[in-house]
Amino acid sequence: MDDFWILARRVLRYRGLLAAAVLAAIVSAGGLGVGIVGVGPILEIVLEEGRSLPEIAAQFNQHALVGGRIPQAWIDALPAGKFTAVLWIVLALGVLTLVGAAANFFHAYFSLTIVERTIARLRRELFAGVVHQPLWTLARGGSSDAISRIVNDPQALGMGLTALLSKATAQLTKGFAALVAAFVIDWRLTLVSLIVAPLLYTVIHKLGKRIRRAARAALVSQAELYGSAAEAIQGLRVVKVHTNERYECGRFHRINKRVLAELLRVRYARSLASPLVEVLAIFSLGVLSLVAIKAIEDGELDPSDFILSLGALGVAGASLKPLTGLMTDIQQSAGAAARIRQMLGVQSEQPDAKSRPRLPRHQRSIRFENVRMRYPNTDHPAIDGVSIEIPHGQTVAFVGPNGCGKTSLLSLVPRLFDPCEGRVLVDDVDVSTVNLRSLRQQIGVVTQETVLFRQSVRDNIAYGAGGMSQERIIDAARRAHAHAFIAALPQGYDTVLGDQGSTLSGGQRQRIAIARAILRDPAILILDEATSMIDAESESAISQALAGFSCGRTCLIVAHRLSTVVSAARIVVMDAGRIVDQGTHAELMSRCGLYQQLVQHQTPGLG
Repeated sequence: MDDFWILARRVLRYRGLLAAAVLAAIVSAGGLGVGIVGVGPILEIVLEEGRSLPEIAAQFNQHALVGGRIPQAWIDALPAGKFTAVLWIVLALGVLTLVGAAANFFHAYFSLTIVERTIARLRRELFAGVVHQPLWTLARGGSSDAISRIVNDPQALGMGLTALLSKATAQLTKGFAALVAAFVIDWRLTLVSLIVAPLLYTVIHKLGKRIRRAARAALVSQAELYGSAAEAIQGLRVVKVHTNERYECGRFHRINKRVLAELLRVRYARSLASPLVEVLAIFSLGVLSLVAIKAIEDGELDPSDFILSLGALGVAGASLKPLTGLMTDIQQSAGAAARIRQMLGVQSEQPDAKSRPRLPRHQRSIRFENVRMRYPNTDHPAIDGVSIEIPHGQTVAFVGPNGCGKTSLLSLVPRLFDPCEGRVLVDDVDVSTVNLRSLRQQIGVVTQETVLFRQSVRDNIAYGAGGMSQERIIDAARRAHAHAFIAALPQGYDTVLGDQGSTLSGGQRQRIAIARAILRDPAILILDEATSMIDAESESAISQALAGFSCGRTCLIVAHRLSTVVSAARIVVMDAGRIVDQGTHAELMSRCGLYQQLVQHQTPGLG
């Protein structure tokens, strides 16, 4: 529960709106309290013969809380007739009702504004935290869980904040005002009615703990449900080709049943709260009635005061009864609050980035020194003691069986992952000691799994290289052999692509990714199966373009196709996270058995 209150403090950023909301709630509640007390004279005028409004006012002026502060001239000016007196009181109560309604509106308006702004700001912080956190953190928790925490958890927290600011505040102030009115009318009956308060607190507290645990478990299951749906829908082509619709439906159904079970646990506690409160309220009313009847028989209590006190307590109870449901809403939000705080507590990749020195543009070498790296939740290292130096401007190809660590090794250069042991140095500078942005700004990466965004072709090519002119974008596209098909699109470079570039072929998507890398003008170029989805004719043309583009840049290549690696200045053969051999194509063919096997089976295994 502490997590909820810690996040609830964020509403204090909007102190002006918060003050206005609280003031509106107080005005509304004050009108209610005055209205309840104002009904008293009506009852006395109607029920008691010979009592006039001036007499009632004079008696009220002698009350201990008033102490004769009302001027006598004001009392004498009150109408003495019953009808006129009641009319005045009813008109005054009508004005109070209108003022209270307006105050209610502004209270809800200001409160909901605070909640929505707080949740929007929190979502922004969560998203920024995810994109800045280390990649291994996301790999360990899963992207679906991260998305659920960004989208679903703040919404669940918003329900609790709405209950707290908009509903609970209004009900508390109204209940408090009605309770004060009840004390003014008769404090003894009011004290008797409060004997049930400790029991109410115990009920709400016990049920709230149960709701909080179940709500948190439900959010975890919902994140898993989101992941199952996202995987199946994004991979729908594979699902259909393999006629696996029934399996995916079954998997979704099983997770959905777990979500339902957790939500039903919340339902049980929420459903039990209201009846218990009603039973306690009836019990309190019965005790109160017995005490009141005894006091009336003994002449210690006026019947009209009893009726009015009962009415005031009824209004207070009606105002405070919804607090049971509102407290369960807050308890249900506590699970989301805990998950949100957990994500906000994840440290970014480089929290002290501004104090780190910038890495000058690469111009000497890249060196791996006895590097070891293991992925989260795995037993065997992906990289096991690799040491190699690559001079600036050299093109080096990395080959080996699937899972041998080629891609993992190259991912250490832009620090997508950090080694468990050893160092990666660019121009003799440990990359872990420099400003991360200055390192990545001089690296261009093209992978087999091309990532495109739901933006225009122009924006996708210029992604991460803002401020580029149209001429430079078109030039990069031409060099990547992408200009021809882009020009043929309905809006050319302004054509908005579908999700993940689904409106393009695999080869077209990869050419846009290559154009993006060319436009970036990197000092280090990493090509991980960059031409694997392009036909042989286009591959030859793009390889020539990349060969010209890579001049003066350090080019690191992972590829399956022999044609991509034979022209490299050096070929590094890897197996089980280690370097087995390195040299030119001819040298490796003469001495490296693993390389010879890869060449013989180049289509499935040369990378």
